[in-house]
Amino acid sequence: MAKTIAFLACADTLPGAPHRRPDAFEHDHQVAALRAGLAGSGTRLLEIDWRAPLDEICACDLALVGTPWDYTEDKAAFLARLEAIAAAGVPLWNPLPMLRWNADKLYLAELEALGAPSIPTLWHEAAGPAELAAAFTHFGGEWLVAKRRVGAGAVGQALLRRGSEEALGWRADQPVMIQPFLPAIRAEGELSFIFVDGALSHALVKRAQPGDYRIQAAYGGRETALHPAPADRAAAEAVLALLPFAAPPLYARIDMLRLPTGALALIEAELIEPYLYPLQGPHFGRRMAQALLRRL
Repeated sequence: MAKTIAFLACADTLPGAPHRRPDAFEHDHQVAALRAGLAGSGTRLLEIDWRAPLDEICACDLALVGTPWDYTEDKAAFLARLEAIAAAGVPLWNPLPMLRWNADKLYLAELEALGAPSIPTLWHEAAGPAELAAAFTHFGGEWLVAKRRVGAGAVGQALLRRGSEEALGWRADQPVMIQPFLPAIRAEGELSFIFVDGALSHALVKRAQPGDYRIQAAYGGRETALHPAPADRAAAEAVLALLPFAAPPLYARIDMLRLPTGALALIEAELIEPYLYPLQGPHFGRRMAQALLRRL
């Protein structure tokens, strides 16, 4: 009997949406790679909004968290929906405990405590000019980056210069992390390592447009396949090994940035809904499909 995998997306990444996100083409690339990998297996991939009626999702044999890129607007509702899917007996990948743990970037502090090479970070439930001034004093540099703890795609992110008008008026009314700005993001770019079932599938470097620092496609970022140096690959594999779970994730994207020392530091360990850059990994679709079929 044919099997169906629900590829959980959101309204503005699904094909045919009246107002698709500017990066929704990444959804199309990822779905195309998976469908090519599943070809001939008798398994169907169904693109579906995570907010669709629960019975539509639970009619599928497995739910794959794909491109629900608006979940940061209502994390509680998103996690509640994932819990309902899992409670209905539909296998969920990655598993619910991983998804819940990964939904708040505070997990980075846990990985740092376990030994992951990290970017120095100050954590605040809310912050304004006073907290920002203290951060400038703490880190000692001229530039800081402020990011939402529950966020994606650089939404709500700010690059702030000491003493600037923007810094003096900056305020975050939700949990935030503040870090020193690392020039390597412009000089080298962000390195991403894509893992399937605990094994490296492919790697790439993401670079921002000249004058920007955001490497996401929505801001004009570009990606290039990369054959990582052995030390860089080992650094990413070491982060994956630190994840506090008994088994490796089905999929993971480890994002890293070069420190002034030359070593790589962790930016994020993406286990929820990362774009997995199939164009830079020609064998990714087949590898991911085989891993999914083993779980059906």
